[in-house]
Amino acid sequence: MDKYDVIVIGAGNGGLGAACRILNAGKTCLVCEKHNIPGGFATSFVRGRFEFEASLHEFNGIGTPEEPGSTRILFEQLGVADKIEWIQLKDAYHLISEAEGYDYVMPFGWEAFAKANNQLHPDGEKYINEFFALCQQIREAMAYIGETKGRPDPAVMMEKYPDYLACGSYSVNEAFEALGYPKEIVDNLNTYWCYLGADGNNLSFLHYANMIYSYFSKGAAIPKYRSHELSLAFEERIHELGGDIWFNSEVVKILTDEEGHVCGIRLKDGREIAARHVIANCSPHVVYGKLLDSEAVPERALKLTNFRKLAGRGFTVFLGISKSAEELGLKDHNYFVYDTTDNVKQYESMKKIGNTAAQATVCLNNADPDCSPEGTCIIYMTTLFTDDAWSSVDKEDYFKLKNKVAADMIERFEKATGTNIHDYIEEIAIATPETYARYCGHPQGTVYGYESQYYDGLMSRIQMVEEDRFVPGLRIGGGYGERLLGFPSSYKSGVNEAGRTLRDMEKEGR
Repeated sequence: MDKYDVIVIGAGNGGLGAACRILNAGKTCLVCEKHNIPGGFATSFVRGRFEFEASLHEFNGIGTPEEPGSTRILFEQLGVADKIEWIQLKDAYHLISEAEGYDYVMPFGWEAFAKANNQLHPDGEKYINEFFALCQQIREAMAYIGETKGRPDPAVMMEKYPDYLACGSYSVNEAFEALGYPKEIVDNLNTYWCYLGADGNNLSFLHYANMIYSYFSKGAAIPKYRSHELSLAFEERIHELGGDIWFNSEVVKILTDEEGHVCGIRLKDGREIAARHVIANCSPHVVYGKLLDSEAVPERALKLTNFRKLAGRGFTVFLGISKSAEELGLKDHNYFVYDTTDNVKQYESMKKIGNTAAQATVCLNNADPDCSPEGTCIIYMTTLFTDDAWSSVDKEDYFKLKNKVAADMIERFEKATGTNIHDYIEEIAIATPETYARYCGHPQGTVYGYESQYYDGLMSRIQMVEEDRFVPGLRIGGGYGERLLGFPSSYKSGVNEAGRTLRDMEKEGR
């Protein structure tokens, strides 16, 4: 039997990050991936003469080499930063909201963003600077809590971070109401809500403010060669460090010994590999429901897993267009097209098939002009379903329905932007929640893991990370970890779980 210090299940973002952290510490590590390529959602695919990005819209926390963001610093520590070519995005988003009549572009950079809000309200810049100061305090408080491993000194918190404590239990909507900002400013600050997939009544303000700060203080970027460039960079680094990645190697069982401690894994072909520690970059639903014997799963693990709410299920339309973005009249990279900026109404309407109330659309060529052949462009449109609507679709109706939803999204974007896309579609691919469930094994096709709730959000999960560990030798990282969904969060979660695994090994004298 082969034997490793640590086995990582899944070569998605969290798994790749975890493996690099383990190997950088001088331990042996095996990554088992059921697919034939690394990355999970961080990948690309080809249709005709177009290479489509599978999931990434933009990446926050990168910054520049001179002023690096937290994610770039993490990549430098892992040894992958110099393997990735980044393209810095100029503008944050183009917001179009029908009910309010909004149609404007917002820039990155906090000073530029603050000034741009003056077009929405005479005191817009003042409100945004006030909000930015609050975000800074929240970030500093979160960093301090991390340094104390979730056990901060109450006196320090009250003295240095009083505003953090004041809004700690608030939802996004509760916080904005308490702050008393004008509707136009709140609507603009709420634009990114769909990137976390929870409505403002339930989304933690701390989590949302943390994300907003990251976007506007350091900007956003995309890898030149799609998100698959990230995955290949991590794969290369793992091999440089002496690690192993086995593709086409699906794990069907996490093995435990008589004392309930992890002792290895079993692959689909029957092979067993020994390890005292496993990091699972997959859903706890899969881990506790399929990979572990039922007697090895504590009742509390099942209760917590079933208590948590699955986040948005993805639906994406990928388009290869036989006209350039300039010819189409599309000038921006990132469009948010909303029925209304009332995200509670949006969220509710997205529980059913038939109304794409919110969609995020990317025209990739406006960030990278060379991403497709000359005279063409790549567009992809994404919406979420906030409930398991697609499970009730009959097989006979599936293809007809997914084509209708895609057509509705295209028509809606055309109407909002005044352009004609339909007549120039050369290639089209459509991914429904069923596609995402099949490709990555995520329950119901969720692309965001568990929904971030104000009662079960970022800070509460960080502080409960050890209490959420149920099987000795097993940790769960990636999008289902304590940092929740998103590309940067998944990498950080995997790296954090690897660090905790190394501490576990040290305590064991290994």
